[in-house]
Amino acid sequence: MARVALVTGGTRGIGAAISKALKAAGYKVAATYGGNDAAAEKFRAETGIPAYKWDVASFDACVAGIKQVEADIGPIDVLVNNAGITRDTAFHKMTLQQWNEVINTNLGSLFNMTRQVIEGMRARKFGRIINISSINGQKGQFGQVNYSAAKAGDIGFTKALALENAKGGITVNVIAPGYINTEMVQAVPKDVLEKNVIPQIPVNRLGEPEEIARAVVFLAADDAGFITGSTLTVNGGQYHV
Repeated sequence: MARVALVTGGTRGIGAAISKALKAAGYKVAATYGGNDAAAEKFRAETGIPAYKWDVASFDACVAGIKQVEADIGPIDVLVNNAGITRDTAFHKMTLQQWNEVINTNLGSLFNMTRQVIEGMRARKFGRIINISSINGQKGQFGQVNYSAAKAGDIGFTKALALENAKGGITVNVIAPGYINTEMVQAVPKDVLEKNVIPQIPVNRLGEPEEIARAVVFLAADDAGFITGSTLTVNGGQYHV
């Protein structure tokens, strides 16, 4: 029987690539999204993957949303916490709203989502939790104190939760992408990418969403049971830890 995977922020960018790759690997996949109805509808039509709309920063919304997904598809075996936002500005100009929105969506959502599935995974003695962090959660980034703090928190969350659940057949790992060729990166002016960003990447190119997706499929597999609490950096050699 196919395992069930849920991908947050799973209808665009890296999340869409993850959703598609998991489906291709034989999983029953559901995706969440926060606000872009047109993109979600296009994703549904192209992939046949059901997409559910809710705010992962809201605990109550996650309770209701996951209850609906499990009623429609089945208990969740693989959770990919991918949803994230940016509200970039220098810290001395940052508002409380900009701080809270990023912390609540990029870090708080890991609690909101994972709390709903962890007891079921423990009862079934199997689970795969894969959190998507960032190179900037490892090294920091100018104008991203909120984002870097949240993404660093994702790594700490992963390590501690992995320890708590290692004996129960549940693995918890984190992937830290570098600069990936998504809409967000494509919005950066071409000359800035070519002069300032790509020269910092030893492989001399942006990553592709599918490269992150392949890493997720690897960590989600039954055969990956001896890997937990790990941070997998996928950044073209830009930053080493």
